[in-house]
Amino acid sequence: MPSVEYDLGYLRAGLAALESYLLSKELYWNLGASSPRGEPAYPPLTLSGLLLSQARLHARSLDFSQRDELARIDEQMDEVRSRWRVAWDNKAAHDFRARLNLWRDFIEEYRERPEANADRYAYEVRLRVMLHLLASEASDIPVNETDLLAGLDRLLQAVFVPGDFIWEEELSSGFPRDTYWYLYGNLKS
Repeated sequence: MPSVEYDLGYLRAGLAALESYLLSKELYWNLGASSPRGEPAYPPLTLSGLLLSQARLHARSLDFSQRDELARIDEQMDEVRSRWRVAWDNKAAHDFRARLNLWRDFIEEYRERPEANADRYAYEVRLRVMLHLLASEASDIPVNETDLLAGLDRLLQAVFVPGDFIWEEELSSGFPRDTYWYLYGNLKS
């Protein structure tokens, strides 16, 4: 999992470009920022990426200055969301569709070859978390997409082996089992 500084840096860079990003037609926006030394490069800016970084940070134990910075980031994101509500909704719906397609692809790849894809689950499940986070941001997700997600969840439940939290234990408080059940276990291989 990314470090606190990694997620804070992604949010800082994302906020600097957020308004331009929301008003563009692009789903993936180049941040042009460097990640902390020794960590992977930042992915392109997406609403789902911002929401996931924000959720991970809220789940972590932060020092005073990090909590203060996160509170300022939350406030700025809320301000941009309010000012550009329609653009935010549209981008969230577009991002939802894209993440849903990626999640569907992973589930299909797993169904075709469980032994070759089960070990990817701990990484790929971030897509399912993003879908959950985006669902509350977009005001009008088409029924066929929500139905597809429900169908994918049923497929996942059929091959899911409940167990321990699969990300860093420190994050578990921010991702409760009753909501994020798919983070508490793994796939049959």
